Amino acid sequence: MSTQQKLFIEDIDPAGKRVIVRVDFNVPLKDGKVESDKRLKESLPTIKFLRDKGAKVILMSHLGRPDGQRVPDMSLRPVADALAGLLGSPVKFAEDCVGGPAEQAVAALEGGEVLLLENLRFHAAEEDNDPAFAKQLAALADLYVNDAFGTAHRAHASTEGITKFVAKAAAGYLMKKELDYLGQALGNPSRPFVAIIGGSKVSSKIDVIKQLLPRVDKLLLGGGMTYTFLKAQGLETGKSIVENDKVEFAKSLLVEAGDKLVLGEDFLVTDKLDFKGRAVGQTKVVEKNAIPADWEGVDIGPKSIETFSKILTGAKTVVWNGPVGVFEIDATAKGTLAIAEVLAKATANGATTIIGGGDSASAVKKAGVASKVSHVSTGGGASLEYLEGKPLPGVVALTNK
Repeated sequence: MSTQQKLFIEDIDPAGKRVIVRVDFNVPLKDGKVESDKRLKESLPTIKFLRDKGAKVILMSHLGRPDGQRVPDMSLRPVADALAGLLGSPVKFAEDCVGGPAEQAVAALEGGEVLLLENLRFHAAEEDNDPAFAKQLAALADLYVNDAFGTAHRAHASTEGITKFVAKAAAGYLMKKELDYLGQALGNPSRPFVAIIGGSKVSSKIDVIKQLLPRVDKLLLGGGMTYTFLKAQGLETGKSIVENDKVEFAKSLLVEAGDKLVLGEDFLVTDKLDFKGRAVGQTKVVEKNAIPADWEGVDIGPKSIETFSKILTGAKTVVWNGPVGVFEIDATAKGTLAIAEVLAKATANGATTIIGGGDSASAVKKAGVASKVSHVSTGGGASLEYLEGKPLPGVVALTNK
């Protein structure tokens, strides 16, 4: 799936028209201020294009999980202030996303002005994809643009339902950028093409592993899911995370993948993991066949880091989804941060490196290399579903060229 067959923002004439844009402004707030403006910055090309063309720009987003209730701490008002700072011009704010407040605010808009509507999820109808609610949103505008890749995997009123009630629905710049990077990696990658799949559970990554295995030259596995594979090899895994109902799947995958699938050779283990307290007990590095029965694997070891690094250094395309250890705790983050640094070097040497949002995005940020890789996705769930080969409702719903 790509945006090639879909209307793009440059294919529409927004001059003087009311254009409603679904953005992803689900950003962290602290003391009533925006803590990270990365998602706001990513939306600027689309907003500026429409503003410069003289469109009346109406932005809509969700923030947090208010579950259909009006929660003052989840108001988008602070986001309007932060966005105004980035745009260098005022951003108007409507106290609701539908009804009187929204209609009056839109009616008062002049060409080139920007308005942000209040949190969509203050209405349960948004996540229910309620047609009446979608129609109310559509009535505010002449054209629709979806630039919220982070919610493209959800069929909500503002991402999918609204497209049934507007004349034209187009992709914004961020949506196109996300799909171009991911689409190129899956469809026509420069080789060697290497994927790193991490995270705690095999079950959450089965589909992505199945999709990527035939396409990649090497698939590196890390994180908690590794121990299910070690168990499938008949090894002791101690207190490490193991999904017993996925051991047979791991066995068959090891046979099918052959030397394409690369597991760690050594691991950092601990006798005590306190995830909430962000602490570990004693730690030591052991070979993969020497994990003590009452210890738990929490990161890849130095030999594994070296093996993974060699493979990644020679790659031309890399997709990374999921950390290779408990990176939230400094003592067990070494492997994940090392991978992030290797990807920055690979990028400098001409590789295309794509970080699949979520924890992987947090990891490159923690390593201080977010600006040194090719692309950090703004949507963890959406990028995962795309890599799994699933259609994204928010993209499918856009108008065909």
